[in-house]
Amino acid sequence: MSEQDIRAERLKKLDILKAAEMEAYPSDSHRDTSNADLIAQFDELEKSTHKVHLGGRVMSLRGQGGIMFADIFDGTGRMQLVLQKADIDEKVFDLFAMTVDAGDFIEASGTMFKTKRGERSLKVQKWRMLAKSLLPIPTEHFGLKDEELILRQRYLDILLNEEVRKMFIRRAKFWQSARDFYLSRGFLEVETPVLETTPGGADARPFKTHHHALDIDVYMRICAGELWQKELLIAGFPKVFEIGRVFRNEGQSREHLQDYTQLESYEAFADARLGMKFLQELYRHIVKETYGRYTFEIGEHTVDFAEEWPEIDFCTAIQKEFGIDAISCTEDEAIEAAKNVGVTFGQSPNKARAIDHLWKKIRKGIAGPAFLRGVPVYLSPLAKQMVKDPEKADRVQIIIAGSEVGNGYSELNDPLDQRARFEEQQALRDAGDDEAQRLDEEYIRAMEHGMPPAFGFGVSERLFSFLENRPAHEAQIFPLMRPKQ
Repeated sequence: MSEQDIRAERLKKLDILKAAEMEAYPSDSHRDTSNADLIAQFDELEKSTHKVHLGGRVMSLRGQGGIMFADIFDGTGRMQLVLQKADIDEKVFDLFAMTVDAGDFIEASGTMFKTKRGERSLKVQKWRMLAKSLLPIPTEHFGLKDEELILRQRYLDILLNEEVRKMFIRRAKFWQSARDFYLSRGFLEVETPVLETTPGGADARPFKTHHHALDIDVYMRICAGELWQKELLIAGFPKVFEIGRVFRNEGQSREHLQDYTQLESYEAFADARLGMKFLQELYRHIVKETYGRYTFEIGEHTVDFAEEWPEIDFCTAIQKEFGIDAISCTEDEAIEAAKNVGVTFGQSPNKARAIDHLWKKIRKGIAGPAFLRGVPVYLSPLAKQMVKDPEKADRVQIIIAGSEVGNGYSELNDPLDQRARFEEQQALRDAGDDEAQRLDEEYIRAMEHGMPPAFGFGVSERLFSFLENRPAHEAQIFPLMRPKQ
């Protein structure tokens, strides 16, 4: 039977319910316990013959003649309903048989008992419809198979796939564990603007829109309030963090999305070296609280967060692998080295983009967790320089399973240095690099009032997708998709 035919049949059942004076979509429910609580208290309730009221979605129906069975699911667990014509009003029984389908939400009242096979069940005395489904849900045995349909109709995938349901419970635990970690260490959780007149804090192409009330163009933020949070350090808050949505108008891949959740934090009077211990503790806390373990299989890599995390020097790795000095090489030498290993440039090539591509070639072979140090300053426009090696940024990246999964900096707090770096970035933008950062006069003005030394850090939901060993879009509850034509 086609979906259209099934819908037509179910519409007829609405008429039957109406004729029987039973609402198909009531606003109230008499449900007084969850299936999970009922299962936990089953023995006590069975002895007491106390009447209970359940509610949930019918996942399966079976039976014939004078007895029918239904399994209902309420998000906490399943319970079998047993309807026997001998135990309830015949009209109530017949109405159930004529109108209830898999997918419907119903309410059932009765007492608890065990069937002859020992299955915990509710002996139904009364029932009513809570929401009549007009479209069928796939059978649980077969479920959804088409990958695009799985993501497009995620609600059905979650309903029918217990592992997917558990993944999104873990996702909630993932972010809550991070939040708890920061709060326990005295950080203040903040919310910063999503719409900005000057997008900053990262090398990325923003989404642009128009603010009609102010009649100005604005941008959706490309990081979770980096510059705003540093202004809060200027304002006198010593520790701040935000978990929020960010938007980048860039390509999509297994690791990259256009809108996603990101954590960013800033701690005054700290630096990257001090931050490394903090980050190691953060990651270990997250994986232990969310998964109860430290070892993960991610792609081709085995990653053990409990092991010591080695330090990798960026320039040493580039020199060893490609024979060029990432600091002193010319732009032409960097571009030529990148092209020799198959790098293609989608925009005007420059030294920074070329060296970054070379590093990414190396990074793929690192299982981690590991700390990357010694990144050239020209790749880190917002980070302080290392005191003993000023051509390198005092930056730390966390490498996991061949990818960057976390970024931290000793934040730049010299307004004159910051202006010079912004101007360099603006020059790259003017030359055609639309991912380079913009000159932000307001932020520089804030810095000129005095900003304390600080350690800043950011990690996105990429970490969660890596721990799940899934592409990033599969680890999102409702990933963005092209509308159906």
